[in-house]
Amino acid sequence: MHIREYQEWLEAWDKARGWERVSLSHTYVHATEELGEVGRLILQWEGYKEMPDPEVWRAQMTEELSDVMVFLMKLAYQCGIDMDDAVQAGRAKADRRNPNLAEGSLALENYRQRQAALFDKIMGSDDASAGSSSTRGGEES
Repeated sequence: MHIREYQEWLEAWDKARGWERVSLSHTYVHATEELGEVGRLILQWEGYKEMPDPEVWRAQMTEELSDVMVFLMKLAYQCGIDMDDAVQAGRAKADRRNPNLAEGSLALENYRQRQAALFDKIMGSDDASAGSSSTRGGEES
């Protein structure tokens, strides 16, 4: 299913139940509540909270991301915005902002170094400029 098809399906589904007649703020609050659930799962992934079995975690994350998408699509149709067009415009904007792959890689490396230094500072490391290269899942930075 394509983005536009999904958005049209959702609007028809809501209209069949009378659910399209809610305020933007109501839809927005639901979207942020669902995004909070995604945040809780991210905290589990990063070790702040105990994480269930990885397959259970993935199923929960899948469900919560879907819930976020539902409410974002609903906000869009309530505002008369075609998300297929919006996504295409966002893609073009990203291409204009970051046309040079080498600069993007350098920006990412600089970000990782700043994050490592911040982590070291939070942890009270004597040498905050040394950085940290460990990440979740054994990936190298």
